Amino acid sequence: MNALKTISFRIPSDTVESLDELAESMDRDRSHVLNEAVQHYLRLNEHHIKLIKKGLRAAERGDFVPDAEMKKLMARMRRGAWLVHASWSFRARLSWLRTG
Repeated sequence: MNALKTISFRIPSDTVESLDELAESMDRDRSHVLNEAVQHYLRLNEHHIKLIKKGLRAAERGDFVPDAEMKKLMARMRRGAWLVHASWSFRARLSWLRTG
């Protein structure tokens, strides 16, 4: 385990109150909840950065969704027929578009 380091930052008092209520409901202390939240935030953003880089590499290769398929996708999204999930691969999304 990494050595622990103390940091401080400013946050609105109502946020602190919400944080403390959450910590109490979880039978944890404020530090535990903050550590968990920061770890989640970092993992989520690292994942998003990987997806963005993957998309940029695909764009550099010219690997785009054809215009007609994109229009079809947008129509489906307006109807609420498709929920985008980050774990779907680009190819799986294309496959779904072609078969849907």
